[in-house]
Amino acid sequence: MPKNPLAEVFGYPVDNMTQDAVNHRHGRLCPFHNSSGINCTKSSATDPIGVCSIFEGSKIVATCPIRFREDFQIVSDAADFFFPGSKYVALTEARLKDLYGKSAGNIDIVLAAIGAKGEIIDFGAVEVQAVYITGNVRNVFEKYMDNPKLNYKMEWPSKNYPSPDYLSSSRKRLAPQLIYKGGILHKWGKRMTVVVDENFFGQLPELEDVDKESADIAWMVYGFQKSKGRYALKQKAIKYTHFEDALATITTPDIGDVNDFVEYLKDRIAKGKTMGTPAQSGIAPEVEPLPNSFDK
Repeated sequence: MPKNPLAEVFGYPVDNMTQDAVNHRHGRLCPFHNSSGINCTKSSATDPIGVCSIFEGSKIVATCPIRFREDFQIVSDAADFFFPGSKYVALTEARLKDLYGKSAGNIDIVLAAIGAKGEIIDFGAVEVQAVYITGNVRNVFEKYMDNPKLNYKMEWPSKNYPSPDYLSSSRKRLAPQLIYKGGILHKWGKRMTVVVDENFFGQLPELEDVDKESADIAWMVYGFQKSKGRYALKQKAIKYTHFEDALATITTPDIGDVNDFVEYLKDRIAKGKTMGTPAQSGIAPEVEPLPNSFDK
C-alpha cells in the first residue's frame, strides 16, 4: 500500500513530534511568513489545510507558495538579480492593473530599490509557483491531524491518492501568469523571477539559456534538505532566459499526429456520438479558459 503522502504539515515534517511542531499543529500556525498573519490560511482561515509539501516517491514537492518564504532566501536571491548591492523594500501581494484599470492579478512579491532620499529608482517582481495536487489531500490531512503520533506512518489507499499535477500547474497557472502579469512587466522593461521547486522545473520544457545581464527572467529553482528535524529550503539552480522565448516555449504544445485525431473523429461518428456534452461523450476538457484575474 502507498505510504502517507504528506511531507510537511504546518511547517514541520509529519514525523516531527517536538514541542515546536506540536504547537504549530495545535495553533494552525504558519512559520513561513504568511501575509495574512501568523496562522495558516490555505483554503480556509478557520479550517486550513496546512499541507506545505507532499511526497512524490522519495522526492518532496512544495504545494504551497508560502512555503518558499523560509528565511526570505528567495527575496535575497531575487534582489541579487534585479539590483545587486542596492537598498530595497519588499512588498507582498502588489496589485497589478492593465491600461483599463482591470486587475491583471497580484504580484507575489515586489522588490523596490530605494535611493538616498527614499525615492523608488527601480523595481522587480517575484512570482512563486507551487504545484497543484490531484487526488484528495484534505482526507489525508484530517486523518493525520486526528492523531499525528500514530498516523504519521499510516499507509494511505491508492484511490484518490494525492499526487503533484505538473501539467495543470504549468498550463492553468504559470502560463497565464506569464501572459498577463509577465506581459505587462516586460512591456515596462522590468525583470522578474519565477520561483519553483526542482521537481516542477524538471517537468517544464527545456528553456534556452542567456547571460544574467541580458536576461528578463531568472528561474530560481529550490529543493529541500532535511536538517535537525526540519526540511530546509536550498537553492539548486538559477536559469536565465529572455521573456518572449520562455513564454513561447512553455505555451507551445508538443504537436501530435493529425491522423490520430481523424481516427478519433471517425470512431465518434461510427458510434453515433456526434453531439452531447463532454461528460456524455466521455471526454473531459483538459484546459480551462484563461481567467481574467489570478488573485489569490
